[in-house]
Amino acid sequence: METQVIIVGAGPVGLTLAIDLGKRGIACVLVEQKAEPQFLPKMERCNARTMEIFRRLDLAECIRAAGMPEDVPMDIQIIRSMTEPAILRLPYPSVAEARALTHESHDGSLPLEPYQLISQYTLEPLLLEVAEQLPAVTVMRGTTFLEFTEQDDGVLVAVNAADGARRTLKAAYLVGCDGGGSQVRKQLGIRLEGEGDIARLRQGLFYCEQLYERLPIGDGPSRGRHYLVAGGPPTFMIMQDSTRHWTVHSAVESDDEMRRMFERIIGVALPYEMLYCAEWRQNLLLAERYGKGRVFLAGDAVHLVIPTGGLGMNTGVGDATDLAWKLAATLQGWGGPMLLASYETERRQIGERVVGASRYASLGYRAWLAEVRPEIGDDTPAGETARAHLAVVANVEQRKSNEMIGAELGYRYVDSPIIDNVPGGPQHDLRAYLPTTWPGARLPHMWLTNASAIQDRLRSERYTLIDVASGHDASPLLAAFEMLGAPLDVLVLADSRLRTVYERDLILVRPDMHIAWRGDRLPRAVDDLAAKVTGHGNANRALSLISSG
Repeated sequence: METQVIIVGAGPVGLTLAIDLGKRGIACVLVEQKAEPQFLPKMERCNARTMEIFRRLDLAECIRAAGMPEDVPMDIQIIRSMTEPAILRLPYPSVAEARALTHESHDGSLPLEPYQLISQYTLEPLLLEVAEQLPAVTVMRGTTFLEFTEQDDGVLVAVNAADGARRTLKAAYLVGCDGGGSQVRKQLGIRLEGEGDIARLRQGLFYCEQLYERLPIGDGPSRGRHYLVAGGPPTFMIMQDSTRHWTVHSAVESDDEMRRMFERIIGVALPYEMLYCAEWRQNLLLAERYGKGRVFLAGDAVHLVIPTGGLGMNTGVGDATDLAWKLAATLQGWGGPMLLASYETERRQIGERVVGASRYASLGYRAWLAEVRPEIGDDTPAGETARAHLAVVANVEQRKSNEMIGAELGYRYVDSPIIDNVPGGPQHDLRAYLPTTWPGARLPHMWLTNASAIQDRLRSERYTLIDVASGHDASPLLAAFEMLGAPLDVLVLADSRLRTVYERDLILVRPDMHIAWRGDRLPRAVDDLAAKVTGHGNANRALSLISSG
């Protein structure tokens, strides 16, 4: 079988990559070892940036329909049990409330799409169904990746197909989205660096029909999404998207202890079923490379983080959307050789920041956990003092895990070969997001005068030159892109509000909504700008490549 891209691994990252490529008309084969998606609670939140990406893939609304209802509270609570008053409640807006805030915001500080709680066992089948309906995508379920051989003109991939036969696939490129134990990465000889096996916990998935409806139980906490337990082994409970399924993570040694822990947390006798239980390890690891030659890596294959902060899968989706448009541009003939080379340059620095952010969030959790005193559960003045002390500490430290909007929206690419690398730039802030159009940053969401979103006006297969002042002659840049065969739209939006937030008259936006260049007038060397942002380096090199065929 010959195709353009082979993807190994049909988790959320591999599926997002396949859908993105398929919607661009790029033929790809998705190789997945499992015959069907598994009912495992590996992740439970698509963050705001991920939902913006899914919106561009026309998937946001169907994901919301499948996920947790929009009116469910997102509060985080520190508790002793579900029948005792919360020691600390950190309120966060529901999806509906977050949408209302965005609707009223006109300063670029909020995302177009709020987060969405959806379990991986719900998201994966949804994405799989979308992928299988795309004519350009072939999904090979029950198929095991064996090995690959790189050639001058492509990659040969050996697999064991669902019928047991060994088959060979050929493509121009191979992408390993096959998780932390990636066989593609291992064959490349690429190491993971950092802190491995930091701690071990058990994860249990429980079905409890009545718990959500019963909340609050007595004087217990109100409804929320995360419940962190103070006292005993490190333990926290997460409500899954159905509001009937709950995951518990705890440093216990056996399945029976996990059952007892769930019963201790809920504090009342309710019928329940434990559907799954297994050990998992906490890691903070980053691959030394994101690929070699015609083979690339994405998602957990290159970065493994502690789930605290919710950055793992979401960063993988960012990898997928960055790689998708660059693969498509290269295969369509207009992307220069530095376009695919920029994938590692751009995404590895984000992986490094995410590992650091996950460490920061995890240390915050550990900081307040260390302040839990033995008397915290006592109905005594000493117990009351212990709970009050913990609330003060956790009100600072726990927020480090739950308030990561800067890590989600504010990351920008630095020293990339395909952006205008202006020295300096705003600080990289994990906790806060300051809208900016500094080259490398995500284009801030803004409402237009007709109440539509500017992001919806940008076609995902094209660059867009946004003119917020009008009167600029864009024809030189259009001609430069046309010479390269690269797609460019010009969007004229004379709007003083946009000019205030976007800081410049002209903003050149890439297909992935990251800014490649900005200025108050086009540069004289407009051919060099077009060549740089499309991966050709400069105009002379681009002309040489074009003339050589």
